[in-house]
Amino acid sequence: MIRPYTPLIVDNIGDISDLLDWMMLESPALIDRTGYFPGKTLNTVFYSLNESLAQVRGNLGDQSYLQLLDMSHHMRAHFEADPHNKTDDTLKGRGLINEMLAVLKQAALKR
Repeated sequence: MIRPYTPLIVDNIGDISDLLDWMMLESPALIDRTGYFPGKTLNTVFYSLNESLAQVRGNLGDQSYLQLLDMSHHMRAHFEADPHNKTDDTLKGRGLINEMLAVLKQAALKR
């Protein structure tokens, strides 16, 4: 029997960067193609990202946290608008991943 997928919530900037790297590779669908996590969906991935950002909010600062959360919401909208990677929305979403990685890098350097 397959256990239901439980989204991973991480509590450090490095692990969030790793999640964003995975999202870059698997966008726009954000599903697990290995078969190990059959319940992993766009919804669970963004839940994991947003909750993980909340976990490190103290390390990021309120301004960076709110900026990253806003980028996450826009990225999701782009991926949902282009689920088959046929328009520029996926590219825009991936651009937001790069911007988020830059913000996370700056926050890590400040620590």
